[in-house]
Amino acid sequence: MVSQINNSIVRAFQILALFQPGREEITAALLAEKLRMNAVTAHRFLRTLESVGALVAVSKGSYRLGFTLADLGARASDHVHLASVVQPVLEALTQRVQEGSMATIFDGEMVVCIAKAASDRPLFVDVRKGSRLEAYGTAHGKLWLAHLPKPQLERFFDKVEYRKLTPATAVSRAQLEPQLARIREERVSFNRGEREPDIHGVAVPVFSRSGRMVCGLSIFGPSSRLTEDVMTGYVEHLRKAASEVERHLYGAFEDRGGDEGEAA
Repeated sequence: MVSQINNSIVRAFQILALFQPGREEITAALLAEKLRMNAVTAHRFLRTLESVGALVAVSKGSYRLGFTLADLGARASDHVHLASVVQPVLEALTQRVQEGSMATIFDGEMVVCIAKAASDRPLFVDVRKGSRLEAYGTAHGKLWLAHLPKPQLERFFDKVEYRKLTPATAVSRAQLEPQLARIREERVSFNRGEREPDIHGVAVPVFSRSGRMVCGLSIFGPSSRLTEDVMTGYVEHLRKAASEVERHLYGAFEDRGGDEGEAA
């Protein structure tokens, strides 16, 4: 079966992925070192990417990212687009478990609900889209804090003003950090009455291909129904939902190869 993968395009994205924190420019020599390209091929890829605005030449043989990618990235990361991808996944999740579900992004020191699905049970918990929730007192918030880059997490701890929302609320860095370490390792976060005493929740992250968290997904409801065993059982449902969102956003997370050779 002939592969549908174009290796030249794959190679172009491998080149763009060389831009990392602390590396703002790339050269043909870097491509030769990191991607094992010969000089002619490396120069050809760089000039081609420059011609479409993906790269900008800053000096002879040296290139930085172009604003074409910034524009495309802004469109792709638009929260309206993200919410439209997540919404049907949440609706299917709530239909399966018969509890509320939601998705969040991180904004400043708070998490923001961008999509939600409500249970049709007589007793249910709901949240409005656009609601801003404390990061230190929610499953979503702790999940985001656990996956923030270190400088951003430090800024959070410098600025946050804690309130004792319930007896279970963590109100200091010393109380939060052990929880964040566990969340980082297990990739799951629990809220056991930390914002509202009678509401429990469990949340998991959705990641980009590079490992950056792009949103959180949760199931939440009355603590009388969301016992410890029930919440633990919901983790697998949430992880499947997160994988579905990742596939919609980025395609399958797998190594892809092809039989279309690269010209030297």
